[in-house]
Amino acid sequence: MKMTAAVCHPGKPGFVLETVTLDAPRSNEIRVRIVGVGLCHTDLMISEFGAAWNNAPAVLGHEGAGVVEAVGEAVTKVKPGDHVILTFRSCGACDRCTDHSPAYCRSMPSLNFAGARSDGSATISNANGPVASNFFGQSSFASHALTQESNVVRVDYDLPLELLGPLGCGIQTGAGGVINSLAARHGSSILILGGGSVGLSAVMGARLQGCATIILFEPQQSRRALGLEFGATHLLDPATTPDLAAAIRAIVPMGVDYAFDSTGIPAALAGAMACLGSRGVLGVVAASPPGTALPGDINQLISMGQSVRGIVEGDSDPDLFIPVLIAHFRAGRLPFDRMIRTYPLADISRAIADQHAGHVTKAVLLP
Repeated sequence: MKMTAAVCHPGKPGFVLETVTLDAPRSNEIRVRIVGVGLCHTDLMISEFGAAWNNAPAVLGHEGAGVVEAVGEAVTKVKPGDHVILTFRSCGACDRCTDHSPAYCRSMPSLNFAGARSDGSATISNANGPVASNFFGQSSFASHALTQESNVVRVDYDLPLELLGPLGCGIQTGAGGVINSLAARHGSSILILGGGSVGLSAVMGARLQGCATIILFEPQQSRRALGLEFGATHLLDPATTPDLAAAIRAIVPMGVDYAFDSTGIPAALAGAMACLGSRGVLGVVAASPPGTALPGDINQLISMGQSVRGIVEGDSDPDLFIPVLIAHFRAGRLPFDRMIRTYPLADISRAIADQHAGHVTKAVLLP
């Protein structure tokens, strides 16, 4: 079928709306009409490296939500008309998947980042041939997407479907990073570096965990204000905090129990390690420049019993964790909608510029 998609081209900045062709669903595939899709930093980072897909044009997008239109004959999880959130893809059969850790699926890289189906075929094409697709098993910067059962979580019809896509990645990464990965203890202290959608979701996760001290380190005043509304007990501005460790120990003299970095900035990671107390844990979710060394001094880690924890998708099993997040949203405990602004898909360039400038915390595109 013909559809509209935001396509990125190697060597050319940004995205262009184009008419492309989407395959019909195969036996194990689901066609979803996209109602809303979150704009994630990962999409922007990947769009700069078209060479990863042999310099092919690509359709990205991995925080989609929409309505099931058609299913292949082998699909039993959803049916046409169902409302779904799209998330990352996993194989469902390896030891990590069967242990409810699909974010660490043994096939995660190939299933989510190969730019094609497992057999090498593209789900999307244009007049010149195949378009790199199947990003996170969806490629949802488009009016429609093909996905699979491991990618979809069915949701109730009364929820604001156009806003739910970020639950499939950014929100479950931030909230899940604190709730699942760090398993922050009630009454503990946590430092959260970066107040984008992932960092602010971590703030909300820390409040849900009952952390007594929640410190947000973020340069944008508007995002610090949101952090305060979401549960932060202390706010720090990098511009007025020349010594992060000293500022943290003025609040928590023995150092924080946890730190959560959503920036990937090497200096921020090093600063976070200096803020940890005895047996403190630093959780890391953001990519850093290639070659970045692990932060901290090995002797400090040994003597203080500290650790650094890499986190993928908030250690979420989406079928189990996304319903938990939705229950918190319904109860007013996870008001992630307050950090969202919607844009037409055609205005993707403006959404990117506004998000970079801090005018919006989380942009959601409406095809």
